[in-house]
Amino acid sequence: MPFGILDCKKMEVVPGTAFMSDQDDLPPEFAYIPRDQLKHGTGRYKDVILVPQPSDSPNDPLNWPQWRKELILLITSLSAAVVGAYGPMLSPGFVEIAHNLDITLDVLAQSTAWLILCIGLGLFITNPLAKIIGRRPVYLVAILIMLITCIWGAAVREYDSFLASRIIAGIGMAPYEVLVQCTIGDLYFVHERATRIAVWNLFLLTGISGGALVAGYIIEREGYQWTFGVCAVLFGVLGLGVVFAVPETAYRRDAVVPVPVMSQKEDGEEGSVMKMRLGREHEVSLQHVPSSSEGGNGVNTAEKARRDEAREKKHTYWQSLRVYTGRYSKAPGWKPFVRPVVLLFYPAVFWGFLVYGTVITWIVVFSVVNAVIFVNPPYNFTISQTGLISLSPFILTIIGELISGPLNDWICIYLTKKNRGIYEPEFRLPLMAVSLVTGVVGFFGFGASVEYQTHWSGPVLCFGLANMSLVFAATCVFGYIVDSYRELNEEAFVAINTRNLLTFGLTYFVNTWLEQQGPLVVFCILGALFVFVTLLTIPLWIFGKRCRSFTGRNQWLQRFMNDNE
Repeated sequence: MPFGILDCKKMEVVPGTAFMSDQDDLPPEFAYIPRDQLKHGTGRYKDVILVPQPSDSPNDPLNWPQWRKELILLITSLSAAVVGAYGPMLSPGFVEIAHNLDITLDVLAQSTAWLILCIGLGLFITNPLAKIIGRRPVYLVAILIMLITCIWGAAVREYDSFLASRIIAGIGMAPYEVLVQCTIGDLYFVHERATRIAVWNLFLLTGISGGALVAGYIIEREGYQWTFGVCAVLFGVLGLGVVFAVPETAYRRDAVVPVPVMSQKEDGEEGSVMKMRLGREHEVSLQHVPSSSEGGNGVNTAEKARRDEAREKKHTYWQSLRVYTGRYSKAPGWKPFVRPVVLLFYPAVFWGFLVYGTVITWIVVFSVVNAVIFVNPPYNFTISQTGLISLSPFILTIIGELISGPLNDWICIYLTKKNRGIYEPEFRLPLMAVSLVTGVVGFFGFGASVEYQTHWSGPVLCFGLANMSLVFAATCVFGYIVDSYRELNEEAFVAINTRNLLTFGLTYFVNTWLEQQGPLVVFCILGALFVFVTLLTIPLWIFGKRCRSFTGRNQWLQRFMNDNE
């Protein structure tokens, strides 16, 4: 029972648990592993065994040069930042935009709710497609949709057309809100992922907060249509980056297993002996295939397959830019679309849905109500000043991201070493304590400071702390899910982001609720719900491994989630 995590005696290796460090006091279940044949990290991670183990193919994304991985992450993260800005960028000018479109504030707020709903529904289409046909075609279509809808939004003058452009944009936004995490899982090893997830989250969340910061000035000086125009320019530039620098990152990689090989006896003795080395599952299957050159000995066939993989020709630059590179799931086409619903009943995924869904929904509430709160007495802010409120979450989000990713990776490596080299995904969870503290101050503090009309710095600072809470929560949630269900990342992220349905419901009526009961009651209720779902991390820490074992032992779930059936 390491650090209070209840162990499971029903499975030798629980899904998500990984052997990452070379140590002498290894548990018995890993005694058969030839550690000298496992691939290790480099530099300060030279003692860390790479999880997952990369293949010998030069086309395996895990083997790509580091600069190429970071470039892909940069382009997709920048796209996520603009996507993040697209949703709340109109919030500083809600009053003026409602007047220009001849609608009420509630109706305009509902347009944001419909956008959020379409993001959630779009995930049930785009992510399963990415599981089947790969990431690249989904990224390309999504950024094209965003380019078209931004041009559309800049040109319309009627509310119905404005609403239609926002709804369709939700489908294009969906992949960049979730699929980037799957791309991180394709490109990086376990010990590298939390930092990269934090980088993506940094871009996404600073886009959400920074978009309103910049949009306030654009709306005040040029009109709200130009916010769409600027986004169109950015999506056009980033679209070129996706076309020419973001190849397909999905890759079919067999699991590492012990493979027998024949070798000659030493000292001139006749005959041969059987030894073990680490290989791939497809090599084991080849051992049952007779080798004509070796009189039916399949072991040499498997060895030949391994050498062929190592000699596989590297794709040229233009070959790597193919839009369609094949099917990546052998499962029936309907399965990836249904799996997110089933995964929502996995304890870990349901916890992620509650934590991430609650925090980010409450953050969206800020963007909906800020214009109503700060343009009226006692603050009487202008549109640009209302936009400047986002400077607080912008700065605190950056600080949180710079801390959360590297600190999460460090905690994982430290606890892994203390746990005899055995990594548990639960090691991603300690930073939820930071999320709890900053969230309590943010949500409760905002409601109290607005209710009692303190100086504007009070609610603005609390707004920033609530966003910082989201940073730490997202790093923990997505790091935990990526490591617990590596083969089901796409479906798990779709399940978690059904939180858009929750966000849709709350943003649809929050302004009316705020008007009826006041900010103190509203944000105290939101804060109490936040505390409740965050404290669910404690039972997950204790029982999480047993929950992973249960889902890993369930034969029906294993067959249903298997891409080869």
